[in-house]
Amino acid sequence: MIIENQEQVTEAVLSELQRIKNPRLKELLSATVRHLHELIREVQLTEAELRQACAVIAKSGQLTNASHNEVVLLAGTLGLSSLVCLLNNGRDQEETTANLLGPFWRAHSPVTQNGGSIVRSPTIGAPLFVTARVKDNKDNPVVDAEIDVWNTSAEGLYENQDPAQADMNLRGRFRTDEHGRVHFRTVKPAAYPVPVDGPVGDLLRVQGRANMRPAHTHFLIHKSGYKTHISQVYVSDDPYLDTDAQFGVTRALIGDYVYHENEPAPHPEVTAPWYSLDFTFTIEPGDDSLPLAPISGRTEGDQRPQQVVWERL
Repeated sequence: MIIENQEQVTEAVLSELQRIKNPRLKELLSATVRHLHELIREVQLTEAELRQACAVIAKSGQLTNASHNEVVLLAGTLGLSSLVCLLNNGRDQEETTANLLGPFWRAHSPVTQNGGSIVRSPTIGAPLFVTARVKDNKDNPVVDAEIDVWNTSAEGLYENQDPAQADMNLRGRFRTDEHGRVHFRTVKPAAYPVPVDGPVGDLLRVQGRANMRPAHTHFLIHKSGYKTHISQVYVSDDPYLDTDAQFGVTRALIGDYVYHENEPAPHPEVTAPWYSLDFTFTIEPGDDSLPLAPISGRTEGDQRPQQVVWERL
């Protein structure tokens, strides 16, 4: 089509998209083009602003590597990840224990026996003993489901960011027993700042937002015939629950990390104080495929990352 005016640009693009043979891809791209073009008309986007937007996208890709995923971080910062999760989980708008995958999941973490520890090197943090239970939407226990878990140290660092931690520290995979349950030992996670040296930092800065994520433990539950269930369980007294930089906190996922000051710990090596977490996940039938891991390795070198904390203005 020879373009005669700005309205015809949209018509021309949508016409070409009709050549796509995959119906779902055609639907997605057509809707994206319509909404983007309408957005540009609504705000009267300037040429300079378009170049700036393209630069943000390019920079996000350039900063994404084996140990850091700026694109996933950006999607969370805009609320896209949380919105897609809540749209696709929970029946009839019921509460769901599904949540964000986040940018720090690594595939192939070590298989660990029930009751084992995922603390694989000396790690700062109070001992945390976790019991996780998995049930279906009829309250039946789900047996032999794989649960992949990961969390930060008490310094707010995942092992892939921190050369002081062993490879795959605070990561492990477990199988639910006949009661649909796993239990393991880790350390109590800490709130942490998301990196602000790229487009995510620029976005947070102009809004005067905090760059903090509240402390949480990650779970990825996989069982044939059930939709892969991705979750995070947040610490109930964390000061950043209301201002999570990734918009991930829901009522259903605020966990009770119980403090034990004088009671004997479940393992004789551990002395008080320690914490416990008991949490139940509800999974539903569906697609059991695994997501693509956002990262695949560790930060190179022996330099620990400098954590920059911004408070909400």
